[in-house]
Amino acid sequence: MKILVTCKRVPNPEQKLKISGGKIDLSAASWQVNTFDEYAVEAALRLSEKGKGGERSGEIVVVSIGPKEVSQQMRGVLAMGADRGLLIIADDAALDADAVARVLAKVVEREKPDMVILGKQTVDGDSNQVGQILAGLLGWPQATFLASVLVAADGKSVTTTREVDAGVEEKRVRLPAVLTVDLRIIGKKAVRNEALAGPDAEWDETQRYASLKGIMAAKKKEIKEVSTAELGVTPAPLMRVGGYEAPPARKAGVRVGSVEELAAKLHNEAKVI
Repeated sequence: MKILVTCKRVPNPEQKLKISGGKIDLSAASWQVNTFDEYAVEAALRLSEKGKGGERSGEIVVVSIGPKEVSQQMRGVLAMGADRGLLIIADDAALDADAVARVLAKVVEREKPDMVILGKQTVDGDSNQVGQILAGLLGWPQATFLASVLVAADGKSVTTTREVDAGVEEKRVRLPAVLTVDLRIIGKKAVRNEALAGPDAEWDETQRYASLKGIMAAKKKEIKEVSTAELGVTPAPLMRVGGYEAPPARKAGVRVGSVEELAAKLHNEAKVI
């Protein structure tokens, strides 16, 4: 089985960035792999394994879109165990969800994977649109926000679950398909390929981290740089960001002497009761 997995670099969400001239200053940003994409890579690796530390089968191809510097984060993903990488050279500012999906559609046409796995969203844009748009462009079935994935023994379909307001929704889709994954996908028995792993197979309840052996092996793995022109697509974003601005500073709180005074202020001033 051949699986294509997306991998986007994002600024560390815990890092405080400055806003200048209506733009976010990324000059001092600390970059890392989008967390949900790490979950997607972990899910793909488990689908290619007989169990934790077991023999692998198939190929995991990681694709990222951005400047050449993204290769640094891609090496970390290859160190997790992915087989090779594709870096589509593009300007982050010229990309939105639609543009990214159209680039990925061309990559899928070239690579012809059995499955595409994406994180459900990125922690910087939070649009949660790329997987759905990609499925529409390809005309493939889709299953989103996944908490579990089970590939049938014949490799022709996957049974998935996701959490919804009323409980858990189960869906079976034929392959090839587009899948997007949520946090629950890294559960001990959340992912399994019936053709490889038995019902008792389980993994750690976290995404794997690169070992020293994996880091050394990643140095020899291919990251092929491809231009959007080579793919035959010109990213043309449909959305334009007008600017960013920080929220207004919060006013200092007011101390009250009694419950009665608090209730009066909430009623007369805040107008919330």
